[in-house]
Amino acid sequence: MWRKGARLPWAPTIVTGINTIATLSRNTTDMRISLAPLQYFWKKDDVLAFYEEVRSWPVDIVYLGETVCSKRRELRRQDWLNLADSLRNSGKEVVLSSLALIEAESELSSLKKWVDQPDFLIEANDMAAVQLCHQLQKPFVAGPSLGLYNHEALLYLQGLNMVRWVMAIDQSKHTLARILEHWPDVHVPPQVEVTAWGRPPLAWSARCFSARAQQRSKDDCELCCLQDPDGLPLTTREGSAFLRINGIQVQGDAIQDLGPELPELTEYGVDIVRLYPQQGIEETVHAFAAAIREGHALPRRGACNGFWHGQAGLQLV
Repeated sequence: MWRKGARLPWAPTIVTGINTIATLSRNTTDMRISLAPLQYFWKKDDVLAFYEEVRSWPVDIVYLGETVCSKRRELRRQDWLNLADSLRNSGKEVVLSSLALIEAESELSSLKKWVDQPDFLIEANDMAAVQLCHQLQKPFVAGPSLGLYNHEALLYLQGLNMVRWVMAIDQSKHTLARILEHWPDVHVPPQVEVTAWGRPPLAWSARCFSARAQQRSKDDCELCCLQDPDGLPLTTREGSAFLRINGIQVQGDAIQDLGPELPELTEYGVDIVRLYPQQGIEETVHAFAAAIREGHALPRRGACNGFWHGQAGLQLV
């Protein structure tokens, strides 16, 4: 098994024009916590109230922005930037996340403005965002929807200025070990971020499932996903919980929980654990922070962990 001590230390990297990360440090003893971008569609006041609370939470990194559907405009670009400034002033590292599925020229135009701002790192969730960051010679985080499954792909993106890799939700510890085992000695691995809590995002589609559930077309959706701030539960014919519908996104219904695997995550070289925002997550955030600080595992709370162990994602190993 690959072990953490085998990794090369990061030399300090100065990020020109990025105020949120002046130095990227490779301290292998400190695992950090990130709060992933909000996947659900909430009212503006609820979003602002949520992130006001986040200012005092023990999270190190906060990802902001709409990653699911460009029609969700409760918060405009400037609203997100104002939130980013507020969170940065409270000591958080802020990253702006891009859409996972670019479908229109208007979305590409908005993405260009998103990437072009000078103050914050970008999480690229689509190759269009990667290309724009490369053109601007701007460092970026490779988001989970890019689906990078081997060290050759990661080396290619590192050459384009990738500084962090968020593993795809369906990747296992075996995949991570294999990638880092084959990483060339002359290259420094990117920071590794793994989803440790939340409903796993499984797929995105050009079709809006929330609109379809209400017998609406996507163009006439009337933003009906605003009615489901925790996603729309979808059961099997037998009545068992199965999926969550979230606009054009499909999630697993069961919460992925790697709290009990925290020591193993450290052993496998994970730098950052990602927690997906949802209603009532504050207690979970504090529990993860305490466990990392004290160096112990958490009791099981979520219902699945299969992907990390190389099994079906909905399984509990």
